[in-house]
Amino acid sequence: MKRCSKIILGLLAIIIIGYGVFAVSVRPSNARDWSEDLSVLATSEFNDNLVTIKNIRNFKYDSVLEYTPDYYDKTFDLNEIKSVDFIVEPFSGVAAHTFVAFGFEDGSYVDISIEVRREKGEFYNIFKGMVRRFELVYVVADENDVLKLRTNHRKDDVYIYPIDTTKEKMRKMFVSMLSRANKLAKEPEFYNTVTNNCTTNIVEHVNEISTKRVPLSYKYFLPKYSDELAYEIGLIKGEGTIEELRESHNVKEVANLYGDDPDFSHKIREILPE
Repeated sequence: MKRCSKIILGLLAIIIIGYGVFAVSVRPSNARDWSEDLSVLATSEFNDNLVTIKNIRNFKYDSVLEYTPDYYDKTFDLNEIKSVDFIVEPFSGVAAHTFVAFGFEDGSYVDISIEVRREKGEFYNIFKGMVRRFELVYVVADENDVLKLRTNHRKDDVYIYPIDTTKEKMRKMFVSMLSRANKLAKEPEFYNTVTNNCTTNIVEHVNEISTKRVPLSYKYFLPKYSDELAYEIGLIKGEGTIEELRESHNVKEVANLYGDDPDFSHKIREILPE
């Protein structure tokens, strides 16, 4: 028995040392054969109250895997930010994807989705996401792309929650996220399923601007419960249970109804509670 235990401990030590050597030797890169929808990085240039975002993704989808690539550049006045929404796309089990949308006085929206940067033919795997197999990317996209892809083509539930904060803090968060995207364009990082994912990064940006820090909780690490945590600490407002809140903020049906409407972003928010 002792001999068997020593063998097992020895094998575990070899595995741990081997992974340590692998982790040290592997470096993140921006120079890979990326999936087409993740191949172009958005970057931003700041000039006083103006920011010009280059390469805002605006793909036109016929289906989840069939699309026409398109990008555009646009200059935003930081003083004209009027809203920021926390968006949750739940999957089966405890999995979910979270991202944010910033609204402006002219009626436009720009969404920022923190994702795994997949290579061509590569698919996300929760376990590979823990062992330095994927890079991290901030996808800066038109809402007709990144949100409509989920509601109208994947047919997923999507909850839009307006964040209760000031315009000054909205601005700081927007600048913080765009600055992080700029940094990743120069200094790539590995995604991590637990510690460097969509939700943990959003929490870091929220904590930069909020006097009420997001507390350490299992819900912090499980994106499907991130809206519940945000509700508990008052970042999103509402009444009733979290299940009732999700139902009243689910925009999938209205997004499919107004998918071709030029005022898509405004239409899907008309159903949200005041």
